[in-house]
Amino acid sequence: MTQLPTIASLADDLEAGRTSARKLVEECIARIADPKGEGQRTFIHVDKDAALDAADAMDALRRAKAAPSRFAGIPVSIKDLFDIKGQVSRAGSRALEDSAPAEADAPVVARLRQAGFIVIGRTNMTEFAFSGIGINPHYGTPKGAWKRGEGHIPGGSSSGAAVSVVDGMAHGALGTDTGGSCRIPAAYNGIVGYKPTQRRIPLDGGVPLSFSLDSYGPLARSVSCCAILDAVLADEPVTALRPRPIKGVRLAVPTTIVLDELDDAVAQTFDRALTRLSKLGAEIEHIEVPEFLDSITMNSTGGFAAAESYAWHRYLLTSKGDVYDPRVSARILRGETMSAADYIDLIQARRSLIARVNARLAPYDALVLPTTANTPPRIADLADDKAFTTANTRSLRNCSLINLIDGCAISLPAHREGEVPVGLMLAAPGGADRRIFELAAAMEPVIRV
Repeated sequence: MTQLPTIASLADDLEAGRTSARKLVEECIARIADPKGEGQRTFIHVDKDAALDAADAMDALRRAKAAPSRFAGIPVSIKDLFDIKGQVSRAGSRALEDSAPAEADAPVVARLRQAGFIVIGRTNMTEFAFSGIGINPHYGTPKGAWKRGEGHIPGGSSSGAAVSVVDGMAHGALGTDTGGSCRIPAAYNGIVGYKPTQRRIPLDGGVPLSFSLDSYGPLARSVSCCAILDAVLADEPVTALRPRPIKGVRLAVPTTIVLDELDDAVAQTFDRALTRLSKLGAEIEHIEVPEFLDSITMNSTGGFAAAESYAWHRYLLTSKGDVYDPRVSARILRGETMSAADYIDLIQARRSLIARVNARLAPYDALVLPTTANTPPRIADLADDKAFTTANTRSLRNCSLINLIDGCAISLPAHREGEVPVGLMLAAPGGADRRIFELAAAMEPVIRV
């Protein structure tokens, strides 16, 4: 497989005149249009003409030495739930097809454009972002990168985002992460996905899943790529990412929940990565995090996702519930029976959980755990609802804990060439984003050796 470029290398090529924005956009459009590829299932809408016009504009600005940033002209994809001026935000659903076009870009989309990134199109997703699998019965399901001929899931809910990056249809992607929706598809496709501290990036201009848990983050080919996109999304300066030395880093491996019933390939790849980090001087300690058990009670009746999604969807379900994916509507409707008192209990329980977990993790630089408990199953094997639910739960389990504790986390590919994709997740309490990026930058080149 041809090694695809990073955002930094593309920026270097643009500055040196080795490529142009026009050429980059044309290459992405050609890959999307390839009838042998996944473009038709990966994108719900392609901004071909607008992207080419933007590319020409960025090339002209660069010639005039007025490019808005060194990244001007690099194509990125946008998950279908974000507002793009003049377009309908369908969120992967048929229920919103007749909605009015957005009057303005979502702030995160506007920030990408202001930096000169070019929007190549809107990517497919799980309907209303409600699963970690990535199957969409309305617009098709893009096949994941692993053994594509067998048709393995792409992961969700940012399914098209991940496939657009791994297939070179975009050079970075804007996704969302409520319970792993950036990290899960990144892990299943062998790329990097980042869930930022929620408060750093504005949530306006997107179809919500859970106001309490939603985060907007990038998927890309490297830690550096994600760090660049994250800084742009957060309206922070893009600064050089300096890897933090592995020697002496204190890493905690939670033994509560996250190591239960792992697929053999996940367990073996994770253990190999830990052994490698230990040999390089990382201080790794297996610890119990009993607070994670609280998540079982908190999610027993649907948790924040059910309560908050039902509040948003209840009228739309009344008028258009028949066009929803039944697997999605059933999960939303769990919120119908939750009372205001139940919801307040959830808020208070989460506040306590965050404080207790933060105190327990204070001595450590990061948590390290498998991104998912499973490797990507075949799409055909999930036709049965029971099989789907089991796979979905195993996909979401580890990642969703980090959203619940209001943390930040990154998924790195930990498998070797030719092995089934497995993600290693680094996580920390909210606000530790830079530390996570620095640690990930150090670990990225060594954990697959």
